[in-house]
Amino acid sequence: MKGSREHLIEIDDLHFAYGANQVLRGVNLRVARGKVVAILGVSGSGKSTLLKLIGGQRRPQHGKVAVDGKTIHALDNDALYDMRREMGMMFQAGGLFSDLSVYENIAFPMRELTDLPEDLIHRLVLMKLNSVGLRGASRLMPNELSGGMARRVALARAIALDPMLIMYDEPFAGLDPISLNVIANLIRTLNDALGITSIVVTYDVFESLKTVDYAYFLHDGVVVAEGTAREMLDSRDGFVHQFVNARPDGPVAFHHPAEPYRRTLRVA
Repeated sequence: MKGSREHLIEIDDLHFAYGANQVLRGVNLRVARGKVVAILGVSGSGKSTLLKLIGGQRRPQHGKVAVDGKTIHALDNDALYDMRREMGMMFQAGGLFSDLSVYENIAFPMRELTDLPEDLIHRLVLMKLNSVGLRGASRLMPNELSGGMARRVALARAIALDPMLIMYDEPFAGLDPISLNVIANLIRTLNDALGITSIVVTYDVFESLKTVDYAYFLHDGVVVAEGTAREMLDSRDGFVHQFVNARPDGPVAFHHPAEPYRRTLRVA
């Protein structure tokens, strides 16, 4: 059964905890087909955990995660395997195999997950690398790549099997301004050219809001705000305003809870 024509991902009342640490406390969100959607929030707000739940690497304690009309945590192993073939993932650290060349990194999922002949794999690998501007780097090893180049190779591998969904976990972290802008433009361009859907998990507000169609802000395990980039920049919500403007104090307090300062200084 296919999902709604409008939404590829539907998440309802999602709860998840690591032991006693309740990370998600009733998240509700929708990701429209063909759109680039950002999940924004401070470190530890549950953004990466949400990606793991969408990908079926974690199971929720309560609630529902549906991708293309299928409830992810209700799938058996074979069905989950098939669903994951429709998903691409770009990790913060790139996740490249250090002992394989750039070419072999891109070819790996094609060889492992398809029965394509080697001559077709060769053409597809070069096409994917060309789409990220790195066809000429196919023989390089990962340790010969800059941080930005490694992210581009990881992006080429994420689209190797023409997925319907790509998830990006902190794609801008640690990049110089030029590389950051290149990756942001590639996310947008490839999404539109390939007709896929993209989720970008990040704390980089300005770069993501220049790239995405819609954004959700996570804080304390729930969605505290959502809207278009313009709506987020103009938001009067205290958390969004603090986050967008990088204020040191606000709903996310500067000071860790402590007893009164005078009491701390009191000498017994």
